[in-house]
Amino acid sequence: NKYQSQQDLETVAAKYRDQHIPVDNIVQDWFWWTNMGVMEWNDHYPNPQGSRCTDEEYEDFFRSVPEFEKLLVRSGIVLVKYWFSISDEEQNLRFRMRIDDPLKQWKLSPMDLESRRRWEAYTKAKEVMFERTHIPEAPWYVIEAVEKKRARLNCIAHLLTRIPYQEVPHEKPVLPARVHNPDYRREEIPADMYVPDIYAGVAPPPER
Repeated sequence: NKYQSQQDLETVAAKYRDQHIPVDNIVQDWFWWTNMGVMEWNDHYPNPQGSRCTDEEYEDFFRSVPEFEKLLVRSGIVLVKYWFSISDEEQNLRFRMRIDDPLKQWKLSPMDLESRRRWEAYTKAKEVMFERTHIPEAPWYVIEAVEKKRARLNCIAHLLTRIPYQEVPHEKPVLPARVHNPDYRREEIPADMYVPDIYAGVAPPPER
């Protein structure tokens, strides 16, 4: 019944708060909204039976998540949801750069490649997600993120307006004078203990 379901949600919210938020602040990437956006059609997010979710499961998820978020907020959690928005062209550029860079190819998962193919479907899923989960208790905030550094700074600045905080008083450290002993002699390290300096010819970074 509805009352029992409410109690179940409150129990889940309390357990989530106690088990997954053991510190004062936590930043989480995607999380349950991932499922909401793509599980209706994407094979990478099947239901527990191993198949795509049914329409009933999809609608139940949409009904449950906003209520769960409200419970989290009522339990004392400050829940702030950000969507970093980039253009179609920018996503294509970033993915191609990762493909061409062996050091970054690991960042491209099968899910990422599928999201590129289904750009329009993902965008529609995002729009539906905003429509159904943008609630007063836990609204969505969109950050223009084509320029990464500026996007991160804007996010940090905005986040600080959403959470209570104050400057922590602290004293500036004082570097103590090193103790000098006239009989101290630094021992030489055997040559076979050193890692080979194969990058000796690489120019050092500019001095700070």
